[in-house]
Amino acid sequence: MKPEPGFDGPGLPMGLLAVLQQVASEVGIKRLALVGGAVRDGLLHRVHFDPWRGLPDLDLVVEGSAVVLAKALRSHLGPEQLPQLRVHGAYGTVELVVDGVLLDLATARQETYASPGQNPQVTEGHLEEDLARRDFTVNAMALELPGMTLLDPHDGWAALAMRQLVFLHSNSVADDPTRVVRGARYAARLGFELAPEALAQVRSTLQSWPWAWRPGEAPKLAPPALSTRLRMELELLLEREPWQKAVAHLQDWGALVLFDEGLQADQNWHRRMRWAWRLELPLLTALVAGAADPLAMAERLQLPQLQQRLLAEAAELQILLASLEVAESLSTWSPARWCETLEGSGWQPEAVALCVCLGVPMWRPLLRWWGRWRQVKSPVSAQALIDQGWRPGPALGAELKRLRLELIDQQVALR
Repeated sequence: MKPEPGFDGPGLPMGLLAVLQQVASEVGIKRLALVGGAVRDGLLHRVHFDPWRGLPDLDLVVEGSAVVLAKALRSHLGPEQLPQLRVHGAYGTVELVVDGVLLDLATARQETYASPGQNPQVTEGHLEEDLARRDFTVNAMALELPGMTLLDPHDGWAALAMRQLVFLHSNSVADDPTRVVRGARYAARLGFELAPEALAQVRSTLQSWPWAWRPGEAPKLAPPALSTRLRMELELLLEREPWQKAVAHLQDWGALVLFDEGLQADQNWHRRMRWAWRLELPLLTALVAGAADPLAMAERLQLPQLQQRLLAEAAELQILLASLEVAESLSTWSPARWCETLEGSGWQPEAVALCVCLGVPMWRPLLRWWGRWRQVKSPVSAQALIDQGWRPGPALGAELKRLRLELIDQQVALR
């Protein structure tokens, strides 16, 4: 049963919304509605008795200028209560904080896609058109002010009742494949599943691959929805959601091929990422490390240069270890020799830790180096050696290194 008109979600700042509606009327804005997660989560809590997840950021859509409304609200409240507006002109949105509540005001808009995976072309539209551009029907509901009347043109209520994610149209995934990653986020956080027809759309779209770029082609040619925007959604998934569940959903749906075919077939991602979490490495880097071509994937997603460097150095270390294992048995190496090899390369320590996450054959001494050996210092300071007659220079550095490595071997021998 749908909520009656006048429904108000738990924790909603009704006083602030009333002021916003008053100001909107004063500047000639006829329609103003609350949309997004506050509507969805409020309905889940009030009607389906889900635990309340706290007040989210409030997203509101206006038919008219969001910038005009935001400036009028600031004039009404004063700069002390509303000190700053952040205007994003390309999409007609304004971000502001009032009494500790983050508001996102957006001009109602409609979107069209010139070709699959490209950024949408945006024009002003009506509230119903704004709802129609969203990812899933459960996110295409609105509470229209002042009466907080539920608008549900795409039957999101029925999907909410069944805890299902339903796309709004048959080209949803082709237009914007990042919607699949958002689906995994909602599924992991809210306990939803893709509706059967939505799962069929994901799999058929991935099978037909409607995007101009294909794996193996130059990474820089990938459209935004298969590069930067895909990375941004994945970062949100790893930072904000139960990532183990979310990544498992993507793999179950066959959707990890959006990133790399090797990841879709990867059975070790959970171990690798669990180790990365334990060693405080970036989870995104650990996930990408399991790709068939990690460096190409990192370039396509435009990972930060530091993370790309980690992947490159980890690949170099794996090649070195494989070549050394052919020549001799690494299991006979002393801790001192491991230290000399790992520290003489110029690699970042995190690259060694990433190889631990990857489970390379000799991962245990790498872990010991990361956790213990690299922290050991020479038992004698440089100043003490100088006091003994050593001159500053390369010979002094070599002696400090010798004493440190000798101590590491002694400590291991005593264990």
